[in-house]
Parts: sequence; structure tokens; C-alpha cells
Amino acid sequence: MKYPKLREIKKALSALFSKAYTTSFPFRPHIPFLSFRGKPYFYEKDCIGCGACVNVCPTGALSMLDIKDKNGYKRILKIRWDICIECGQCQLNCLTEKGIILSNEFDISTTEKRELLYQSIEKKLVTCEVCHQPIAPYDQIIWTIKKLGPLYTSNTSLIAFTQEHIKLREVFSFTAEEIGREDRFRILCSYCRRKAVVTS
Repeated sequence: MKYPKLREIKKALSALFSKAYTTSFPFRPHIPFLSFRGKPYFYEKDCIGCGACVNVCPTGALSMLDIKDKNGYKRILKIRWDICIECGQCQLNCLTEKGIILSNEFDISTTEKRELLYQSIEKKLVTCEVCHQPIAPYDQIIWTIKKLGPLYTSNTSLIAFTQEHIKLREVFSFTAEEIGREDRFRILCSYCRRKAVVTS
């Protein structure tokens, strides 16, 4: 028969007579460590609506939907806290590093419907001037231009977008049948740009 080591006896006795380490939650609020990964939040001012966070979410807690209304196309980004595992992949892969951030909040207990445990934001989408299909979020194009600096002038769609943004260019409506090489300096999707450059 093996006798217990004195070290284990010492630990057991010290634990028996020491104060409990556990917190008094929920009777008293618990403050987690700064590195704690709690439920994430969108920050609309810093989010550019690119959808990178949606693509890396392993549980499908993040989703995006492009819809059309009377004001044009918009993208709805949504996060469901009831199925989020707080892995931090969304924050890690955010292009701006501030669009979605994990908080220290961990308690999402509720007596209401779990479908109400979500946050959503909307982003305006820029559309092609020919086929009128969405290209990218407005904020993402602005962010790209700022990121590229003077190099953005190598892309004709970004030049056209900048001119329209500062009111130097008027947008004329025309159809896909009328597109030609001279229309490369318009805001075009990849399909219409190919048609303007290659097939015209």
C-alpha cells in the first residue's frame, strides 16, 4: 500500500482552511480579465461591410444579406449571440481591426426568445452603372481608396467613384447593349468591365 505524499496532504489541508476562490455571481457582478473573450459587437462607424467576418465564422453565427429597397441595394450584417462560441475569428480577420470587437460580456441568459439575441447593422452598396447589380459596400470602397493612396488611380472604377463622391461627375443611365471601350471610366462590375474592354 502506497502512502500519500506529504505535499498532497499539505495542499489538501491548505485548501480546506483557505477562502473559496469562486465568485459570488450572479449575486454580485463578475468582472472578467481584460483578455476574456465575450460576445462580439459590430461597430458601425468602423465596419466597412466587407463580410470577411462572415466568411471565417465557424458556427454560422454571422450572416450577411444583400437586399434591394426603394433607395437601392443595402447589405445587412447580423450576429446571433445564441450560437456564437466567442472564438475571436471575426475580430482577428476584420480588415479595419475595429469593425467587430469581442467584449467582456459573458452573461446572455434570458427568459425571452433566443431569436432576439442578435445585433444587426446596414451598409449601403455601390451598384454597377450598366447592369445595376451590387458591387461592394460604399464604406469598403472608401476604405480601399484611403488604403491604396495615390495607387487607387490604377483602377478606373475607383477613379469614377471618387469623381462621383466629390460631385465632379454626373451619372448617366445606359444599358448593357450600349457599352463600349469609352465606358471603362464608369463604375462597373467585373462582368460589364470585361464586356467594355474585351468584347467592344
